[in-house]
Amino acid sequence: MEGKIEVVKCSLLGSVLSNLLLVLGTSLFCGGVVNLGSDQPYDRTQADVSTGLLILGVLCQSLPLMLRYAVSAGEHSVAADTTGLDLSRACSLVMLLAYVAYLFFQLKTHAQLFEPQEVADEDGEAEEDEQAVIGFASGLFWLAFKTVLIAILSEYVVGTIEPTSKSWGLSVSFISIILLPIVGNAAEHAGAIIFALKNKLDITLGVALGSATQISMFVVPLSVIVAWIAGIQMDLDFKLLETGCLFVSVIVTAFTLQDGSSHYLKGILLLLCYIVIGACFFVTRQPASHANNNGAGLLLPTDTLGAQVA
Repeated sequence: MEGKIEVVKCSLLGSVLSNLLLVLGTSLFCGGVVNLGSDQPYDRTQADVSTGLLILGVLCQSLPLMLRYAVSAGEHSVAADTTGLDLSRACSLVMLLAYVAYLFFQLKTHAQLFEPQEVADEDGEAEEDEQAVIGFASGLFWLAFKTVLIAILSEYVVGTIEPTSKSWGLSVSFISIILLPIVGNAAEHAGAIIFALKNKLDITLGVALGSATQISMFVVPLSVIVAWIAGIQMDLDFKLLETGCLFVSVIVTAFTLQDGSSHYLKGILLLLCYIVIGACFFVTRQPASHANNNGAGLLLPTDTLGAQVA
């Protein structure tokens, strides 16, 4: 069960990293290349609010990690695990409360700030809004259907990650954090790029940053609360390497979106950050089978601490 929890945590972390760096980076790059001769503005309010929430999420996920090192002083103890678990559950409640406040801010009190900007075309005329392809009832049906389908497929995928790691010769962390989110975010990845090509970066930011914020501030803490109700010990301690990558990714994204306009170089920088992080998880841990074949120390794939076993 502990290994499955770590896989779930790595998958959630990878989805946030993918949205912040891969999806947003590709969109900004493609949009900047196609619209070289025109400005690509966007509303900074949406970016500032989302990155602020993401920083709060990183703080809540960093506290159990720092507390573990502060309490245990480098030694494993039941008291430290219990304290960290209690802190994670308290932080999860705070994160859910912040996400509810964010929804109220976005949908009720300041909804006008999140409306897409009208970008003029080459003739100086504002583009007309596109008509909806399906209605509300049809969209709700397909949303519910795909949610159930994804839940079934996710259960299958989680159970096959470790065998895949051994057969492919890749670490569990690399598969969970890098490969799975790339496949899972394919639909919104394509949508974000299409809107960026049409010079509608507000919608692109809504897709990329909105998804990252939803996962970090809603899905992650909700998973901790649901696990608490089910009697499963799941905390917000994503371990040192994972938390550090998340922190740097949020900071890089926040600085990239601080001026209210975009160009292709910003997309390149985000993509390069994602490549470096992917390379880090690719070389950090090797599957157990490879370690045994080399006669070296064994690195357990599901042990995110990277503890070496003789």
